[in-house]
Amino acid sequence: MRNGPVPDIVVRRLPLYLRTLRQLQRAGYRTVSSEELAQVLGVTAAQIRRDLSYFGRFGKQGYGYPVAALIRELEGVLHLDRLWNVALVGYGKLGQAIAHYGEFEPNGFRITAIFAKSPEHIGQIANGVVVLPATEIERVVREQGIRIGIIAVPPEAAQEVAEKLVAGGVRAILNYAPTVLHVPPEVTVREIDPISALQSMTFYLDDRPSVAGNGQGEQSFADVMERSPVEKRPAAH
Repeated sequence: MRNGPVPDIVVRRLPLYLRTLRQLQRAGYRTVSSEELAQVLGVTAAQIRRDLSYFGRFGKQGYGYPVAALIRELEGVLHLDRLWNVALVGYGKLGQAIAHYGEFEPNGFRITAIFAKSPEHIGQIANGVVVLPATEIERVVREQGIRIGIIAVPPEAAQEVAEKLVAGGVRAILNYAPTVLHVPPEVTVREIDPISALQSMTFYLDDRPSVAGNGQGEQSFADVMERSPVEKRPAAH
């Protein structure tokens, strides 16, 4: 294991590795090499080995990584060996879609508190959770020991919501509002802004039939897996 802080870009890549390993496991693979993972992910094997080296030594040279064991290790590194309670603030169309999204709990997250400002939304029930007024954010978050918050409110309301979440004890915020949040340094924020993402992609587009970086020639996971040289080898003993 390396000494010193882990670069944030490495942490951001770990969920991609975990997702791919889970897909491999469902497909019946017991071991996989860094070269085979790199082929599926479209990165270099050296990068995968370098990223994983921050957290320990996994696998054996010439044999590869035991898929199930590496999944457990990455779940431990990401603290996904437990179920995290999450607070959702905002219950408009976006908030409702988030509240009813079925992939949170299978992946380690459970929305246990929902807050809204609009009287028409307060009192509604989503997956067994009653929508509460936004004035209750700090109290409920503190009482439930919630550490993660999701913000799905208009940009002009996002900063105030973030402050209430932080006051209640939240230390990680997933922000869907198209605005920059100002939070204490111990609070981690991840922005999800589809407009910015689209705008960054249009840089690569023009009227020519082929432009470097425009995504042409990309292969789906299923396509790569079908042609992958990975064999379903027995697990290590």
